[in-house]
Amino acid sequence: MPVPPLDIDGALVARALSLDVAYFRRLMDAGKVTVLCERGTGDDSGCYRASFYHAGQRARFVRDRSGQWQPA
Repeated sequence: MPVPPLDIDGALVARALSLDVAYFRRLMDAGKVTVLCERGTGDDSGCYRASFYHAGQRARFVRDRSGQWQPA
């Protein structure tokens, strides 16, 4: 099963990490923000969870089957 594009608005993640958007993007470019993306199985098939980590903080989002990202 092909994985769909999993684009998420950087401003959404930056806000969740209490960061300025431009600063968040610089951190991402520098590899200072790590990301874990998980694909749902069983009842959660078609859903994805993305967790972003920086400086001891975590921002987690779930992408539902309709493609919308929601804070988890």
